[in-house]
Amino acid sequence: MYAHLGDRLIVESPSTGVTRRDGEIVGLHHDDGTPPYDVRWSDTGDVTLVFPGPDARVNHGAEEAEASQGAPSGVSRGEEVDSSLLAVGAGDLGRRLAAARRRRGLSLEQVARRARMAPQYLAYLETHTADPGFGSLVRLADALGTTYAELQGGGADRPPGQGAALRNPTLRDLDEKECRVLLSAHGVGRLALNTPDGPAVFPLNYVVSQGTIAFRTDPDAATAAAVDSEVAFEVDHIDDPMSQGWSVLAVGRCRAVTDPEEVRRLAEKAHTEPWAGGRRTMWLAVETERLTGRRITSVSGS
Repeated sequence: MYAHLGDRLIVESPSTGVTRRDGEIVGLHHDDGTPPYDVRWSDTGDVTLVFPGPDARVNHGAEEAEASQGAPSGVSRGEEVDSSLLAVGAGDLGRRLAAARRRRGLSLEQVARRARMAPQYLAYLETHTADPGFGSLVRLADALGTTYAELQGGGADRPPGQGAALRNPTLRDLDEKECRVLLSAHGVGRLALNTPDGPAVFPLNYVVSQGTIAFRTDPDAATAAAVDSEVAFEVDHIDDPMSQGWSVLAVGRCRAVTDPEEVRRLAEKAHTEPWAGGRRTMWLAVETERLTGRRITSVSGS
């Protein structure tokens, strides 16, 4: 038995010849096309390593018609995937694949050829949440000059920002409207203030209500020292797979929230309990006096 990328593997009933399962061959492990194969099954979309038995056969010549089932709508053989598709349905693995490929200036065809898989399947991996087989990931890692562990997110516990910079990065200032949108959509920020032991930064859960940044603390906690002092409050998002991100900085005076109605409103606005746990019944609010932000993207990014 031999196969090409894009051929169909069909498993039939030995007695009736009725097709029981079929899938696209998306990865070869031998240059001569002999088994085993990486097969993406039509019924589940899963990719598994298959050693075909006597009840299996290969349907040759179906690559052009069938391989497109694994490609995003509108993508033909050899065609580069529009970058706008990458944000729709792509999982972390797909984002890492796309980022690694683009950092090296490689096309889908080039990487797919190096990894011995169909370009349509690579496009599918970059734009959908998928779980390819071990063999496929090893070949992709080799084709992209990275490692299996890196593609799987093995560096997730490392501090963010250790990836390679974008090929054409641009740093731009955010206007006040953009800053407020990003600030109000976030849930964890960093409070910077002066303490008796010197400057300190505390990560904490927060909410934004009627334009005011607010958070809960314990009256005996270090963050309670922020009352009636000028503080800085920062939120950010680091997108390591894409080597881009943004940050927003709010500066203003911090006050204790004592009005019962405001306390009730803030409690209703909070969607989660403080991650640090404990009884944090004291609400503090930052009255923003200065709001700035910046974003790093590629020159062609949004």
